[in-house]
Amino acid sequence: MARRRRIPALIVLLSSLCACNRQQKRFETAAQLTGGGNAQAGMVDLRKYGCSGCHTIPGIEGAQGLVGPPLNQFADRVYIAGRLPNTPDNLMLWIQKPQQVVPNNAMPDMGISEQDSRDIAAYLYTLR
Repeated sequence: MARRRRIPALIVLLSSLCACNRQQKRFETAAQLTGGGNAQAGMVDLRKYGCSGCHTIPGIEGAQGLVGPPLNQFADRVYIAGRLPNTPDNLMLWIQKPQQVVPNNAMPDMGISEQDSRDIAAYLYTLR
């Protein structure tokens, strides 16, 4: 009887370890894509710049904005803002200077630094 109880607990433990490993691999891949972006810092930056006021962002507490598009599965998208191919350089440019890229769009220039845009991009590339 005791052995039967241990097997489900072991399965739960192994599943959570696998999930943590997948997340770590996504963070490492995102860092490589963005030239050293830190996805964990990007999570902080998304809050700091108020991105959650306009976007729904998985993994960011309270990010339920309805002005901009939801950012779920961002890493799998083909385009950014419906215009730019989804590449790390284009994403970082969009995050820093959306009005330069697409004048008069709804996303404001927020004065986001190059490093913060790199970190935010790294986080967005973890969203699959």
